[in-house]
Amino acid sequence: MEIACLDLEGVLVPEIWIAFAEKTGIEELKATTRDIPDYDVLMTQRLRILKEHNLGLNEIQEVIATLKPLEGAVEFVNWLRERFQVIILSDTFYEFSQPLMRQLGFPTLLCHKLEVDEAGNVINYHLRQKDPKRQSVLSLQGLYYRVIAAGDSYNDTTMLGEADAGILFHAPQNVIEEFPQFPSVQTFEDLKKEFLKASNRELSL
Repeated sequence: MEIACLDLEGVLVPEIWIAFAEKTGIEELKATTRDIPDYDVLMTQRLRILKEHNLGLNEIQEVIATLKPLEGAVEFVNWLRERFQVIILSDTFYEFSQPLMRQLGFPTLLCHKLEVDEAGNVINYHLRQKDPKRQSVLSLQGLYYRVIAAGDSYNDTTMLGEADAGILFHAPQNVIEEFPQFPSVQTFEDLKKEFLKASNRELSL
């Protein structure tokens, strides 16, 4: 049996923090895991900025409510689910995900959780576990699944490396150049072809 594991932001939906940065005009919030490999460093920076600007979960959720999946993403997820079991492995938070996952048809999502005080301020974050995407792949392989994974950022590379086949999708040039061992594609049609190529079954478009 084969399972497809996908990153969420930048692969299926827009980068939430970039959208929030554009709404608020705070350039520092545009930093993502494409820019800063250490997720703890990135999230510490984000929480500091939110506190400095007195911004909380409600403001972020208002922006998320306006977002839609990337063009072709819904169709791609539907196509993938007809051929593979599908799990979304993301470093987003459950408090962010509901509107976007609804539009994707609620595939299984494994991500993290925010700690929010009574005033709606984001005061901390709790990772599901250390290196969660890679650990999820290892666990699925322990259940005798063959894993094909796709992602776009530094925080996806351990997942891609552990998977039986890893694919970079919508990745920036710096990530592509640092990880040339992974095939890199930019369109959902090409991503479908990479999944078919990586599968050990006879599948068609």
